[in-house]
Amino acid sequence: MDSFWNQLRKPFFVMAPMADVTDAAFRQLIAKRGAPDIFWTEFVSADGLYHTREIKKMKDEENPLMGILAKTAEERPIIAQVFGSNPDTIAYAAKLIEDLGFDGVDINMGCPDRAVEKQGCGAAMIKNPKLAQEIIRATQGATRLPVSVKTRVGYDKESLDEWLPVLLETAPAAITLHLRTRKEMSLVPASWEYMKKAVAIRNRVNPSVLLIGNGDVQGIEDARTKIADSGCEGAMLGRAMFGNPWVFAGRADADAPLVEKLAALIELAQDFEKLVPRRNFSILKKHIKAFVMGFDGAAELRARLMEVENAEELVTVIANHSIG
Repeated sequence: MDSFWNQLRKPFFVMAPMADVTDAAFRQLIAKRGAPDIFWTEFVSADGLYHTREIKKMKDEENPLMGILAKTAEERPIIAQVFGSNPDTIAYAAKLIEDLGFDGVDINMGCPDRAVEKQGCGAAMIKNPKLAQEIIRATQGATRLPVSVKTRVGYDKESLDEWLPVLLETAPAAITLHLRTRKEMSLVPASWEYMKKAVAIRNRVNPSVLLIGNGDVQGIEDARTKIADSGCEGAMLGRAMFGNPWVFAGRADADAPLVEKLAALIELAQDFEKLVPRRNFSILKKHIKAFVMGFDGAAELRARLMEVENAEELVTVIANHSIG
């Protein structure tokens, strides 16, 4: 089936799915300043979607999980990421995602969160290759959307020779490799040397599957270099987005004038209340830290902004603060 994946110019640069970060408000902020080639949602529990909709009969407007799947027209193409270890609920979630108008479904097989792993999901899938294949195939069978996978290079140690062919056999549209093991979390530098090995395995087993590298990508130029050196097709940017919604336009964080940064923070806060109204405003604290740093008076302003409880208070604090 033809999909947006086949239309991408290479190399391509995509947004990382990050819990409590890549919500509709943050994605829209980035979309207006230079969009990635693909947007990603935060991950959402397939079991949770199934139980709240089918068992509890909760209306979408009352269901906090549906807020994760909120999106705006500016975010295209956009992939919804799910996690789960039950093929039936994964299939249900995939069909729901298609009905909601997304462009693709991504399965998280790399999250190291203990609560996620206890459910047999996320990085725990690396230890259960048979179930991993069942999950991918159940997803593919439930939707016409292209299905992709995001995972790591191994669990306790790098195991690409064993793990990657398992995924390639199911022919997903793309595989994103976080170039660390689950054991390493994000505590060590990502090893882009692993991507060279992954490309060789992909070329041998299933050349049609696109490979995306993830880990320590500092910006677009750094992404281009890493892609060229490793031979993969795309790069995923995560932490490079913090405080820099211009990153996909090729602009460095340091190049943005302070007035633009603070205006972006205000816009984010206001859109957060409009687009994801059921979520706690305190989620924005990580964005406040990223936007409000590196200038005279930053520490004082940041401390005050950490205490605000809504967008109106944030606007007032910034307006009343003397900078530099």
